[in-house]
Amino acid sequence: MSGARAFARYGTAAGRGSGGAPRRGLLPPVLRAPFGGRTWRELCYTLLGLPVGAALFAYGLTMLVFGMGMLVTLLGVPILAVTLASARGLGAFERARARGLLGLDVGAPAPVRAARGGLSGWTGALLRSGESWRSLGYLLVQFPWACFSFVVGVVFWATGWGLLTLPLWEEGLRGVDGIALFRDSSGTAVALGSPAPTALVCALGLLLVLVTPSVLHALTSVNRRLVGGLLGPSPLASRVVELEGDRGVVVDTAAADLRRIERDLHDGAQARLVALAMDLGLAKEKLTEDPQAAAVMVDEAHGEVKLALQELRDLARGIHPAVLTDRGLDAALSALAARCAVPVRVEADLPCRPAPAIEGIAYFTVSELLQNISKHSGARAAAVDVWRSGDRLLIRVGDDGVGGADPAAGSGLAGLGERLSAVDGILLVDSERGGPTTVTAELPWRT
Repeated sequence: MSGARAFARYGTAAGRGSGGAPRRGLLPPVLRAPFGGRTWRELCYTLLGLPVGAALFAYGLTMLVFGMGMLVTLLGVPILAVTLASARGLGAFERARARGLLGLDVGAPAPVRAARGGLSGWTGALLRSGESWRSLGYLLVQFPWACFSFVVGVVFWATGWGLLTLPLWEEGLRGVDGIALFRDSSGTAVALGSPAPTALVCALGLLLVLVTPSVLHALTSVNRRLVGGLLGPSPLASRVVELEGDRGVVVDTAAADLRRIERDLHDGAQARLVALAMDLGLAKEKLTEDPQAAAVMVDEAHGEVKLALQELRDLARGIHPAVLTDRGLDAALSALAARCAVPVRVEADLPCRPAPAIEGIAYFTVSELLQNISKHSGARAAAVDVWRSGDRLLIRVGDDGVGGADPAAGSGLAGLGERLSAVDGILLVDSERGGPTTVTAELPWRT
């Protein structure tokens, strides 16, 4: 899930005409595919695969065998190091070829980091690098598949177009002995020049031409897996980078929450308590001189105490509401909806409670989305649906407002998506101009 972990926007106007309907070609896709750019790029990749693959295989195998054979001397280790370094360079070339012809964007593997400087440190780092050995493995593994792909791709492409264009070149075969499609029961040869066999051959050629794009795509899909699996960063390294980014998001979020709590305490309850202390001090001074005025001041201070207590309750609810701890997500979301400025329908279908951390994230996700609805949507009604699907907790918040919410515009939705991604969650936003808006959050279910 994390490979696609992001927030997205669906239902955009891309790919639509002025009338809002999806653009369609004059021909169905199966007839356009043989002439499409993707088919010709994949054919080019397949044709180049044989000579490129042969060169890479010959170099990789030669250098590997030479380095292994020289291990009995001191020269074998540096030769293997050079072999691995050059394999990484050739891997970069193959990633560029896949990116240009297949549209496959594979990131570079982690750079080699030597524990100590000098030639020995660099050599040892290369020999310990799993990415380098995987690059060398690619040079050896891809060649058999390149041979198979070349043969199958050329046979389908050449045979299909050759049979389909038979009427254009069959005149050159007339009068050539022995060229016949088949012989009937009497032994009479059915020649290519006959109308019915020619039409049959052209139909077969058309079928092959129409099938060829799918065949090429299937062949190159294996190349995509080889390039992505052997020449890209290792899954473990990618996960480490991902977790490092998530840790930064969590730290920044925690720091922002602490700053918000400090600001709310300083500007709210703390200021009221300071004013309360001053009022009580004045009331104490007036108690003997003017008891009636002191009583009025004490009454005002009592009101300030109530306001301070209410602000502290609101602040505590913002940190972690007691209803969420005591009664779970269903009751907490219902209480949240009751305080929203827009009428909200809440439906929760949860067989049990997830982990407290996931409950808290789900609660504050809905809280922020309902605040956005109250402030920006202009909606007349909203709905919150929460349910479990497998090992995921799904939350859907929708409204009938003006729409146009876009995470890419730098709104609070972008920060919310980053917070969810820190726990392997996803935020999906579907909000056309004019509405309605539907935001779906997906979180891992952890008990």
